[in-house]
Amino acid sequence: MTAVLDRSRVSAVVGLLVLFEITSGFIQGGVAPLLPDLGAEMNISDADLNWVISVQLLAAAVSVPAFGRLGDLHGHRRMLRIALVCVAAGSLLVVVAPNLAVLLLGRVLLGPLAALLPLEIALVRDRLPADLARRAIARLVGALALGTLLGAVLTAGLHQIIGDARLTLLVPAVLALLCVPVSFVAVPESETLATGKLDLPGVLVLSVSMVALLGGISLIGTSVGIGLLICGAVGLGGWVILELRTPEPLVDLRALAGRTVSPFFFCSFVFGVVYFGSQAPDSTFLAADRAVAGYGFGFTALQISLVALPAAVGAVVGSSLTAVIAGRFGYRRTLIAAFLTIAVTFVAMAFLHDEVWQLLLFKVPVGLAAGVALGAMPTVIAETAEPSRTGITTALYNNVKTLGGAVAGAVVAAILAALVRAGGDTPTESAYVVVWLMCGGLCLAAALAARFAHRTEAA
Repeated sequence: MTAVLDRSRVSAVVGLLVLFEITSGFIQGGVAPLLPDLGAEMNISDADLNWVISVQLLAAAVSVPAFGRLGDLHGHRRMLRIALVCVAAGSLLVVVAPNLAVLLLGRVLLGPLAALLPLEIALVRDRLPADLARRAIARLVGALALGTLLGAVLTAGLHQIIGDARLTLLVPAVLALLCVPVSFVAVPESETLATGKLDLPGVLVLSVSMVALLGGISLIGTSVGIGLLICGAVGLGGWVILELRTPEPLVDLRALAGRTVSPFFFCSFVFGVVYFGSQAPDSTFLAADRAVAGYGFGFTALQISLVALPAAVGAVVGSSLTAVIAGRFGYRRTLIAAFLTIAVTFVAMAFLHDEVWQLLLFKVPVGLAAGVALGAMPTVIAETAEPSRTGITTALYNNVKTLGGAVAGAVVAAILAALVRAGGDTPTESAYVVVWLMCGGLCLAAALAARFAHRTEAA
């Protein structure tokens, strides 16, 4: 009887976790439409604007496994609260930032935002049976997609009224602040804790290596960029050796080796590249003045968010239907179909982007497919983990996804900075075509990887 009551209580608490994910999505979705205006207000170039997205993803790539492992060791609720405090502080710093450096520091503090979902997944999987946990995970992913939708539309609408991008970002900052006391209301702590300690050397080596690698990508073509790339690659190689020799590693790299799970981690990486890497260039493309750049529509932040609205709605619908679709066709086939759909739409966009209706037409299928992929990947990966390592395993999924986004931000910034119009720093139309074709090719590779993955019970 006690177990039944406890399950009912935890199921009710999922509603609070949903609030956190809506806020997370609101913060993430509200930034992209504001990027062109934010760049104009702070005199930031289109290429540098990519760092507003990628620096947060870089911070997430480092902090997510640390939060996941600490959650396994000391309690997922405890680390959830700490993550929410970091997010609230970072959101406020973004609002008051006087320059790009402070703005990027605020975005760094938003890194633990990506740790919220893995910690929540670990909580529900620890306290609920598999069938209820799957439904709870689907609700959390759906809430994230819904928050992204609301963030894009409402933030852009408020910006239309307020007229100041950073002041508009005060709204998600207030939401983040409210989540902190809410996390102390009724969220239960996880019962299954791991033994061991945090791999601090692994955290430090990974942090330095990622900063060097992504800095090198952004400065590619220069001697400094080449040097940073070499240092980053050597550092990552050393990190791999360190993790393999550490009894309690930050990331269990052996978990990536088998064909049962490694293809799905590759899919997560590709999804991060495509999902996060396309946000900034989509916004700057839509905001570009056709009379000056030869492409674009001169859209405001509100108009940009409205163009993205069909994809956001599709993502909400797709994520909410993931359990039903995957229950009938299997998670592996579902992921294959989702990535093939995304690949086709990006390739089509590379050739058809002169009219707004063409872009709107592509947003619906890409949104549906992205929502389904978002709902399916964490479920498949979480069910491969030992109960006492669910936090770090799901964190690893989110880490691989955000790492893909961080790498994409640096690569996209390099592409937009390299392919510019003569006598200026405005990217050419072909630069955007290259980005879209890159996204399409990667999604095709992800579909092939999922096709050759070994089946599991969930797949």
